[in-house]
Amino acid sequence: MNIIVKDLYFYYKEGEDVLKGINLEFDDRCTAIIGQNGAGKTTFVKLLKGLLKPKKGDIFIKGLNTKETTVAKLASIIGLVFQNPNDQIFKNKVLDEVMFGPLNIGQDKNLAFENAKKALELVALLQKADENPYDLTLSERKLISIASILAMDTDIIILDEPTIAQDFISREKIKNIIKKLKEEGKLVITITHDMDFVAENFERTIVFNQGQVLLDGPTKEVFSKEDILKTAHLEPPYITQLFKRLGFSETVLNLEEALNYKIL
Repeated sequence: MNIIVKDLYFYYKEGEDVLKGINLEFDDRCTAIIGQNGAGKTTFVKLLKGLLKPKKGDIFIKGLNTKETTVAKLASIIGLVFQNPNDQIFKNKVLDEVMFGPLNIGQDKNLAFENAKKALELVALLQKADENPYDLTLSERKLISIASILAMDTDIIILDEPTIAQDFISREKIKNIIKKLKEEGKLVITITHDMDFVAENFERTIVFNQGQVLLDGPTKEVFSKEDILKTAHLEPPYITQLFKRLGFSETVLNLEEALNYKIL
């Protein structure tokens, strides 16, 4: 397993648990973590990254206990793309920004340069390599943040709200990146409020509610449990809701499934 979480508890203020009794295992399946604001999603991924330490329980990343491992050591294994790129970007040149992570985890300059170029090609922004990131649009800065993590070539990539401020073209870029990472055998985790994006790209979905796991399973199965989702103030993707209202019993996740749906 890539990640094993055992009986995890965490609080910022004693007596007010943000996460309580989390037990999860992550394999190579692309996994979405969903839930309302305050459900504990962001805190959970910060714990995975080692930015926070469990108050009780353990998290093992590729066999390493995060309690006993430095953030620097974990950085070569697990990469986190922040929700707000302005919290991540600090260099004055796009190429320098994308090279920073690889250099920081010990890649030599030539390898870091090549990996940065490949990552910028993947997000279709190589032509902006010499520009200042803050001269780019918010959408482009988000893609630069993604490229910065891709260039580090970590086995695990966490995307925090990847579709915020993204137009259709940029969403398709991110979709293709996730597909490529999956083909390379990497674990991609996202935390998001975008249910349609989840349905299109993620095989497994975990629902957090009030600091606990409410649902966990194949995405189609999770989105079929509309009544349970309502308790977490969540709704299935729009196309799933449409097919239900039309009276179809099968859960349809996305446009491709809808187009291939056979009406007897």
